[in-house]
Amino acid sequence: MSVWLGAGVLGLAGAGAGAGTAAPDAVRSQAREIFAHIIGIESSIGEGNVPLVAKYLAERFKAGGFPDADIHILPLGETASLVVRYRGKGSGGKPIALIAHMDVVTAKRSDWQRDPYTLIEENGFFYGRGTSDVKQEVALLTATFLRLKAEGFVPSRDLIIAFSGDEETAQATARDLVTAHRDLVDAEFALNGDGGGGVLTEGTAKPLIYYVQGAEKSSAQFLLTTHNPGGHSSQPRSDNAIYELADALKAVQRYEFPVMWNEWTLGDFKAASQVTQGALGTAMARFAADPGNAAAAAEISKNPAFIGKVRTTCVATMLAGGHAENALPQSATATINCRIFPGTSAADVQKTLQGLAGPKVDVRQGYDALVSNASPMRDDVMRAVAKAVAASNPGAPVVPTQAAYATDGAVFRNAGIPTYGAGGVFIMNSEEFAHGLNERIRVKEFYNGLTYWDVLIKALAG
Repeated sequence: MSVWLGAGVLGLAGAGAGAGTAAPDAVRSQAREIFAHIIGIESSIGEGNVPLVAKYLAERFKAGGFPDADIHILPLGETASLVVRYRGKGSGGKPIALIAHMDVVTAKRSDWQRDPYTLIEENGFFYGRGTSDVKQEVALLTATFLRLKAEGFVPSRDLIIAFSGDEETAQATARDLVTAHRDLVDAEFALNGDGGGGVLTEGTAKPLIYYVQGAEKSSAQFLLTTHNPGGHSSQPRSDNAIYELADALKAVQRYEFPVMWNEWTLGDFKAASQVTQGALGTAMARFAADPGNAAAAAEISKNPAFIGKVRTTCVATMLAGGHAENALPQSATATINCRIFPGTSAADVQKTLQGLAGPKVDVRQGYDALVSNASPMRDDVMRAVAKAVAASNPGAPVVPTQAAYATDGAVFRNAGIPTYGAGGVFIMNSEEFAHGLNERIRVKEFYNGLTYWDVLIKALAG
């Protein structure tokens, strides 16, 4: 059986060690039925259908024996969130929250090979919008709650499902949950189905590695704008709004934010170094052992896939300027997208950008960035995840990581609830099509997720 050893390493299990029992046919059938129904509801922005998902799930929970008083649909604008409390003995401490989101990214039917809003099983895959982001986890968590209730399982502490309704856009429902409805979702920590998860080997589809995500970078938008009186293009002048903006952008391009790290990134690099060849792998190992190693950080930063794991990054993504082909520009604006490392504030990033751009450039924040610090690494969570992975996908080491993207987990962390990305499904990197066309997951891995969540919940609240 796999055992979490700490410091970013999990003892590798044998190919069959710790294998768990597959979910009963009735549980698998119920999970598939729930999955198919919610995939069939087009719950993207502007459709107003998230409340239909919440209503359907609430009805399933009621039919499964959960009291009305413990099921809450919380409308917010065109969307809604759903909270369900599974009452425990109270002997195990504060509740555990289990979070995911019911909304999906918009899918244009005419671009898809199959109807994105019909769950289609084909060649060992489930196809449909939300199959990997993240209605699979909504279905798995719902089915697991129903299974445990039917088995008469009484957890040692309360378990709280908290499904949000606009994670893909404003995240207003998650913010509403942790503020206006804090009493319903307050927990010792949260497990996030929309983070972490397993990776399958290319080709053979064997369990390769499992990531527990304990931190997320935050996305922030900054607008750099220059102003000028303008004039006729036949009379060029030394001050020009576009040229001044270009100078500012080159200054931003040249700048590197300070190297940063935490226990999640160091654990990730330690594990990644063991399967990464060449100078990059060597740099990962050296950085994990000594994050003050500037040469190692510089080598890692050469790779676009990893630079975000060692520092805050800012990059120009959009440009607008001028008003006529034959006129000097009166203004020019560049959009800068920054991915902020936990522990750095958006205000500090803005101050840095202003210093780089200079006094002739106005730097302002485009929207409020939700910045959250890393969650503390919990031995009980890591051990429980290791046990669950050994049961569902034996042989995969469990490794800590920090995400370069943001989820509702950042909202919960920001509100003081430590959150751990612990999705139950393994996916091959080349088959990852979340937000894209032909989104899919492997049928086998969906059902393995039932074993995973059953073991994980019992390990933490059994």
